[in-house]
Amino acid sequence: MTRRDRRVPRTVPATPTNQAAFEEYVLPEIELLLRVARSLTHHDADAEDLVQDTLIRAFRAVDRFDGRHPRAWLLTILRNTHINRNRRRRPELMRGADAGEAGDRFASPDTADAGVDAVFDAEIEAALADLGEPFRQAVQMVDIAGLSYAEAASALGVPEGTIMSRLHRARSRMRERLARSGVAPHADEGNG
Repeated sequence: MTRRDRRVPRTVPATPTNQAAFEEYVLPEIELLLRVARSLTHHDADAEDLVQDTLIRAFRAVDRFDGRHPRAWLLTILRNTHINRNRRRRPELMRGADAGEAGDRFASPDTADAGVDAVFDAEIEAALADLGEPFRQAVQMVDIAGLSYAEAASALGVPEGTIMSRLHRARSRMRERLARSGVAPHADEGNG
């Protein structure tokens, strides 16, 4: 055996049981995984790579999955894969977003609403980015990915009440930031 042969990743034979479990638990959640991955990476290509890595890891582990809370299980794999990838790419993270990313939002400048929508979207993204990691994760899983409190709690390994508390604080902070930026009314407006 050559040194190169030893570096080949461990493969799991595709047994009928593994294949059936993968089709039952994983395949229905691919769109959700892509949405969450896009919110984590902010780039379609990176999101697709992250989901592909997640699917590979899920396939390798599907024989050990108990069948309860498949979304939480998959999102845990996705989150851990994302964390591990970022640890290896720290220098790239320090450079910031591509300049072309912001330009994609202005694809239809002929409508008056496009500019308003782009400003609002940018403020939402900035408000989300300003949250601490635990708060951002709660928003991404519940508000963006559509997980239940229980699924998000399971994926993050925290009590359900912690998810509810983090969401409350995160949403309040985001509302305050949006009000300060002028894209949302202040809390005391409209109560008159």
